[in-house]
Amino acid sequence: MTNRVASGNAALTLKVVGIILVLSFLLDFLILLLPFQPTNRTWQINLATALVDRGIVPLVGIGMLFVGYWIDSVGDSDLPKPIDIRFPVLILSSILGLIFLLIFPLHLNNVRQASAQNVNQIRQDAEQAENQLQSQLSQFQAQINNEQGKAQLEQLRNQARSQFSELLKNEQTYQQALNNPQIPAAQKELLKKFKENPAELDTFIAQQTDPQALAAQRVIQIRQRKEEAEKQAKDNAWKSGLRIGISSLLLSIGYMIIGWTGLRSMGALQGGKRKVAAR
Repeated sequence: MTNRVASGNAALTLKVVGIILVLSFLLDFLILLLPFQPTNRTWQINLATALVDRGIVPLVGIGMLFVGYWIDSVGDSDLPKPIDIRFPVLILSSILGLIFLLIFPLHLNNVRQASAQNVNQIRQDAEQAENQLQSQLSQFQAQINNEQGKAQLEQLRNQARSQFSELLKNEQTYQQALNNPQIPAAQKELLKKFKENPAELDTFIAQQTDPQALAAQRVIQIRQRKEEAEKQAKDNAWKSGLRIGISSLLLSIGYMIIGWTGLRSMGALQGGKRKVAAR
């Protein structure tokens, strides 16, 4: 008697938990559809990702549900038998299998197009930044071509040369700068170079105040950031497509096996019952 009650309670618990897992997924699915934007590629990618990430939940729920029915079939419980919902659950499993099968190629295509769009936008932004830099360079060169601009530039160079010279002449201040952890190592190496060869200081100041040299450095930085952003966008798209695509395909196979095999078994079982009844 105790074993029958225990098996009945276990079967009921598995059925309840299974139904809750399936219903929670369906509720999440309806919520994820809002706001409904089927023509928006980003919405499609986010929806596919969210569905695949939650796709294992109803699979576990269906498994627990059928284990509960199996316990009922092999046990002899006195508890009242609930309504048999295996058939609609198998239909739902087949539908989910088709949905995840469709997600596989659609998501890969959406991710590919989104990646191409992101890369194109990155290139446009980099090109715009270079054009803006060239425009600023032209304006700056026009300003320093006159006497006033040349005088201001020379004054700026003299101020920088004076500040560095005072730092290098004062040994105490120089050592404090070398021991300061807040000063980058590259700047400390420059100070050592200037200390050993003062002519390097004039060369450095001339380079740092040369509009052409600064613009060239800026262009290199823009192009480096563009290449890094392109690589990151492509890597993210590849990883997302691979993860979601393979997971979606695996979920599709699992749901289809459960749904179609279960429906075929129930059809054979119903056919066998009809033959027994006819005899």
